[in-house]
Amino acid sequence: MNRQEKAQIIEQLHEKAARASIAVVTDFKGLTVEELTVLRAKFYEFGVDYQVVKNTLARLALKDTEHGGLSEHFKENCAVALGYEDPVALAKVLADYDRTNKKFAIRFGSLEGKFLDSDGVKELAKMPSKPELLSSVLGTMQAVPRNFVCLFANIERKLLWALSAIKDQKEAA
Repeated sequence: MNRQEKAQIIEQLHEKAARASIAVVTDFKGLTVEELTVLRAKFYEFGVDYQVVKNTLARLALKDTEHGGLSEHFKENCAVALGYEDPVALAKVLADYDRTNKKFAIRFGSLEGKFLDSDGVKELAKMPSKPELLSSVLGTMQAVPRNFVCLFANIERKLLWALSAIKDQKEAA
């Protein structure tokens, strides 16, 4: 690989890392191409970039981003997963794949500039995803007006029952 190709890889990875909200470094040693293809397919569903890159190139690419703290931890073979929209989705895919494949390992990560060890990434995977959180917030927001409407409907119902009882009482007399 010549200097121009290396510079292009650094530039592309730097641009992706600057946009990413989460970056996770994984160990892929011993995985076959088919196993990595399965993982990349899962990442594709969530809009995650997964790139195998040399440590020196990764250090240079992440240097001036919020994930720059990862640079000092690069050792041996590694790959970088970059998530843009939902950091929990990336963590869930990695944690699921880590459970099913013993050769794969999560090393460390960075969530919006904060360093996470492998256990931190796995804990992040246990959190509800962004759509789940939004649906629970929406349900909570809808509960207040719904309860308010039900309260007035019950008042109206009780008034109708009282008027109906008075009518029945007058008809009987």
